[in-house]
Amino acid sequence: MRGGELRLAKTAGPLRFTWSWPEVDVAALDPTMVVVSREPDGRWYVTFAIQDGAPEPLEPAGHAVGVDLGVTDFAVTSDGEKIANPRHLARKARNLARYQRRLARCRKGSANRAKAKMKVARAHRKVRNARRDFLHRASTRLVRENDVIVIEDLNVSGMVRNRHLARAISDCGWGEFRRQLEYKCERYGRDLVVIDRWYPSSKTCSACGHRLAGLSLGTRQWACPSCGARHDRDLNAAKNILAAGQAVAACGAGVRHPGPSRVRPAVKQEPRPVTAGIPSFRARSSQGSARPFRSGTTGITEGLCPVFRLT
Repeated sequence: MRGGELRLAKTAGPLRFTWSWPEVDVAALDPTMVVVSREPDGRWYVTFAIQDGAPEPLEPAGHAVGVDLGVTDFAVTSDGEKIANPRHLARKARNLARYQRRLARCRKGSANRAKAKMKVARAHRKVRNARRDFLHRASTRLVRENDVIVIEDLNVSGMVRNRHLARAISDCGWGEFRRQLEYKCERYGRDLVVIDRWYPSSKTCSACGHRLAGLSLGTRQWACPSCGARHDRDLNAAKNILAAGQAVAACGAGVRHPGPSRVRPAVKQEPRPVTAGIPSFRARSSQGSARPFRSGTTGITEGLCPVFRLT
């Protein structure tokens, strides 16, 4: 790569390529490495690696946000903003299925099969590029507008084992979204806090700290039996995620919410048997009859917060 011309070995002349950044002069580039790759749809790409200084950190925004990722809405922030899920694969599923049926009917090794295979790859490329563009726009806006971003440590590889939700979860791209947040926060001087995946953010009331014993996935709104506050499931989870992240960033303990009680810290809650109702001893009366005494204790796991912070 010299003087804006790209030459490869065993080629008669320079290769023509399309430059994506018109504000940068190609002739001024002195790349340390050039990678030429070919996609399954037949397109060729040239990637340049150049030496560049560290970008300037962004100005402090004075704001922190908690983000709850989901399928119905791609993300719900603690400020009440809901980022709609574009469902790129679901919108292109009909055309993709038609191309795949044509591919299945073609004879292996034929020219028509190669053409049909190229159309399937082209359809996948459009879905992939649309999803990547959406994730870049969403992550960049969050990094620009917030000093601290708090998310959950989702077990995406385990969640996609659910055959009913595997396609919808894969279409969201949560893993790629987290990867983009990590390197963008590190590049522009923002803080990304990842709380533990076992923190019950959806079942905990963000107003008083009461935690439900169970909450089904289909329940999108619920009322707190302790304080009577009505919660949107995703918005309530985003508020709890933000509170847990602020507690971790401050001192690693719980954070106090407005209300009579405190929200439990973002600790990993291991399942333990409840000890309520187990007879501890028998008190014998003067007549010699045995009466069981039942304790009213419950098993609650408390401990240090294992949440880590990415900077």
